[in-house]
Amino acid sequence: MENSKSLQVIYAPESICFGCGPANQKGLKIQSFTHDDVYVCNWKPSKHHEAFPGVLNGGIIGSLLDCHSNWAAAHHLMMKGGGELPATVTADYTVKMKRPTPMDKGAIHLAASVVESNQDRATVQAELEAGGKICATGRGTFVAVKPGHPAYHRW
Repeated sequence: MENSKSLQVIYAPESICFGCGPANQKGLKIQSFTHDDVYVCNWKPSKHHEAFPGVLNGGIIGSLLDCHSNWAAAHHLMMKGGGELPATVTADYTVKMKRPTPMDKGAIHLAASVVESNQDRATVQAELEAGGKICATGRGTFVAVKPGHPAYHRW
């Protein structure tokens, strides 16, 4: 990894977001890192994340892909624009479940890449892998918001 601290810890240590907020004691607390042009995350589920015995809940899968991809978009836009980290929100995202996601095969691995961007939005393609197999994919559009938006610098 290029930095030993996650993007969330560096840029939003007080965030309460359920998926990625370091300050949310009951949240997923995903940690995204940059590795070349790919954003990566390893996350370990707990028993209460199950849909049924041994399989990760689909809503948790969606949250993981959404939050991780949003961070990829925000960081990419910051690097591209040379300014501060923009406050980005999800404009749209889709999740495709490929197979059940096992919870007993070690960490869940997320990888996301920006596939298209302009000044204030980025499209991200992501994969969720468990046990060496891709279990879900996601694609989303994330938009930088301006002052006055409820999410403006709230992370």
